[in-house]
Amino acid sequence: MITARELGVFTAVGTAATGVHLGVVAGGVPFGVPPLLANVLAFCVSFAVAFIGHARWSFPIERKAFGSALRRFATVSVLTFGLNEACYAGALKWTTLDYRVALFAVIISLAGLKLLASKHWAFALD
Repeated sequence: MITARELGVFTAVGTAATGVHLGVVAGGVPFGVPPLLANVLAFCVSFAVAFIGHARWSFPIERKAFGSALRRFATVSVLTFGLNEACYAGALKWTTLDYRVALFAVIISLAGLKLLASKHWAFALD
């Protein structure tokens, strides 16, 4: 079960990581970086923000569990990013949404999946 505290902190950390992600994409596209490539670069940067925030505040881990949590969260993040990139490519191809709006919608739509996988697997190291 997800507690209200976990949901709130997960949302705050996720919002920070999403802001970084969107900022990297929005900063790269005007300089000629294709949106899908900018999305990959943004994922790499925002991953660090998300992991540090979730490991410290959303689902606090002990120092000895850092490596296991990092591997598990990386697995969750890469898998959900694969869905993100596929959905984003579809949104860019089949809708007239602005690339930033399309990316935001995709990120938000996958947040629940990432919350559950993070809580019940990535940071569940007991």
